[in-house]
Amino acid sequence: MIENLLLPFQFPFMQNAFWIVLLVAPPTALLSCFLVLKGWALMGDAVSHAVLPGIVLAWITGLPLILGAFAAGMSCALLTGYLSHNSRVKQDTVMGVVFSGMFGIGVIMYTSITTNEHLDHVLFGNMLGVGREDLWTAGLISLFVTGFLALKWKDLLLHAFDPGQAQASGLHVGFLHYGLLAVLSLVIVATLSATGLILAVALLVTPGAIAFLLVRSFGRMLITSILVCTFSMLAGAYLSFFLDSAPAPTIVLILTAIFILAFLRRLQLTKAASRQAVRAGDGAERRA
Repeated sequence: MIENLLLPFQFPFMQNAFWIVLLVAPPTALLSCFLVLKGWALMGDAVSHAVLPGIVLAWITGLPLILGAFAAGMSCALLTGYLSHNSRVKQDTVMGVVFSGMFGIGVIMYTSITTNEHLDHVLFGNMLGVGREDLWTAGLISLFVTGFLALKWKDLLLHAFDPGQAQASGLHVGFLHYGLLAVLSLVIVATLSATGLILAVALLVTPGAIAFLLVRSFGRMLITSILVCTFSMLAGAYLSFFLDSAPAPTIVLILTAIFILAFLRRLQLTKAASRQAVRAGDGAERRA
């Protein structure tokens, strides 16, 4: 029985999958908290889709794929910001237009070249095919992004709630804004080999949303998000071995199930608090 339970840990490809999970979970979980607070969930979706043309262009020119992905992600973020600030169109609309356009360009570029690369691995990830180079890339990016968010989390928190107050307090709001966009692009590059472009948005939104429902302080939200994301990714990779399913979609389903449970719990607590408030009000009227 125990041998069967420990069977996934005996295969090198599963060991690499667990390592990439441990490397990717902290930065995605931390970043998801800021994206949820700022209302940038669609920005994560936009950047994750928009990196495709950069990846294809980097492959054509012989450059590292991560450079193309990062350049395309930053281009999408900067273009979205420029268009939203210089037109009457709302930011979410601009993001939808920009990321769908860049994703379409990427698909056309990919289908117009002859290559042995599989688009499915780019879109949906290949966690079971992670190599040493992928682990080093994800590890370095994770270290940098986690360090940046840990050092600047108070400044980023103020900027998320009130950019005007952050600027009045002497903070460099431009650095915080574009720094957050830069680490968003880097995190998507780190998750490219694990979950792919399409499913990366789940890691950039769901852990923070779950933590937001469970706790009331931002410090606890960061910790809860990391724990939830790490557990979900480990459990998803582990269960996928026995279910003979792809790890990335399995991880997303576990995150979705936890979110539903957290939502139901919050809904129950809200109803209980409402009933208690009604009872307290009735008691005050009787005493009066």
